[in-house]
Amino acid sequence: MGTYVLVHGAWHGGWCWRRVTPLLQAAGHSVFTPTLTGLGERAHLASPEVDLNTHVSDVVNLLECEELQDVILVGHSYGGMVITGVSERAAARLKHVVYLDAFIPRDGQALADLLAPQFRDDLLQQAQSGGGRIPPFPVERYGVFAAADVAWVAPKLVPHPVKTLTTPVALKQPQALALPKTYVYCNAPAMGPFDQFVEQVQTTPGWQYRELATGHDAMVTMPRELAELLLKLA
Repeated sequence: MGTYVLVHGAWHGGWCWRRVTPLLQAAGHSVFTPTLTGLGERAHLASPEVDLNTHVSDVVNLLECEELQDVILVGHSYGGMVITGVSERAAARLKHVVYLDAFIPRDGQALADLLAPQFRDDLLQQAQSGGGRIPPFPVERYGVFAAADVAWVAPKLVPHPVKTLTTPVALKQPQALALPKTYVYCNAPAMGPFDQFVEQVQTTPGWQYRELATGHDAMVTMPRELAELLLKLA
């Protein structure tokens, strides 16, 4: 059966996949949900030195230590930056790469390059007053509105290391560029920063395009539909 590695976004942790993981496992698949350094239950490891390369290494090391092959690699939001870097370093271990309402950098781009200037400047300013970390948004900004979901998600969000926004991605390996890719756009309500990728993926060879009628945190608000979409890739 298949192997899934699910990479969370900024401010979150591996915990956010809790509703999706059992659905994939029930279909016979292996599922790994690493928490990136300085986030989730690893928040105590946060430091000014944590950058995108740290998080790429988190996932690459998982792939290597668990000897994973033919992996369906999923990245949510900021996790799109991470899985792009992972693809560059570990393409031979991957089968399919899924960008879940996520950033798609080109070679040499950092996440900050993909943000509107005012929004980017606001985040960087918040980090200056937050000791090099950006505080999480209100949970509703992620499209999470149900009271039970808010009560689950909000207490677990932690500040995100700012250096991850300014670290550029390298994407030069032909094997990484050739990997099959799927983009999943969450459109109800759309968060905003990911609208820029919709036309790009629909007009670029090698991409599949899907939509989910839910907010940004689809793994929280629409786990069954998301799991069904991911299962089709296996």
